[in-house]
Amino acid sequence: MVAGFLKKWFRFAPDRKGKEAELDPGKMPRHVAIIMDGNGRWARSRGLPRAAGHRAGVEALRDIVRACVDWGIPILTVYAFSTENWKRPQEEVKGLMNLLVEYMRRELPELKQEGVQVRAIGRLEALPPEARRELERAWRETAGNRRLILNLALNYGGRAELVDACREISHKVLAGELRPEDINDDVLKKALYTGDLPDPDLLIRPSGEMRLSNFLLWQLAYTELWFTDIYWPDFRRENLRQALLDYQQRERRFGGLKI
Repeated sequence: MVAGFLKKWFRFAPDRKGKEAELDPGKMPRHVAIIMDGNGRWARSRGLPRAAGHRAGVEALRDIVRACVDWGIPILTVYAFSTENWKRPQEEVKGLMNLLVEYMRRELPELKQEGVQVRAIGRLEALPPEARRELERAWRETAGNRRLILNLALNYGGRAELVDACREISHKVLAGELRPEDINDDVLKKALYTGDLPDPDLLIRPSGEMRLSNFLLWQLAYTELWFTDIYWPDFRRENLRQALLDYQQRERRFGGLKI
């Protein structure tokens, strides 16, 4: 009876390809974070412009969002545009912002239908006005959805987030709302962009790189890391399934010992 309930809740068996039988619905991560890396190298390996890689990366995101909904993963945070990405050629940056607007407009109806709540984290005020408007519309129109939180990290940097959190806490101290001696881990966590979300259980980084690249520096303290050589545009639900299978075999102790 319990197993049947879990399968129904997690939409576990079978999926579009009938390959989920090995996954344990009781061990799914609550929060998956992904550094969507390798779009440019994917395009270059095919003799295509970088813009083609970014567009292909959007298709990968669509597939992974659907997989998360199918498998009952409550939160997906993806690194879409970093504070350092403004250093790229102006034409590429403009293309990425236009692609963001296009994605929001095209995908919003299906995201709403699938119960996906769209959020964004980062210094969003620096984004182009049209991109901010589309994000705000998606945020507003999906606010009541509960099946999946799709958290887009845009103009995001982990160090910038910590600076912003410290500023917020400092203002509260100056206003007499908080005593310096009361500042602790919980106070800082609540001041982060992700303050109301649990920390990621699993971080996935494609493209063969093995570094955090200034992503969720506080939140990833005890996150399980999973790396693959596959470029992000080629990453699909079967690759996510492999990451989840590996995650489910790990023993998480959070600095303690299993007795």
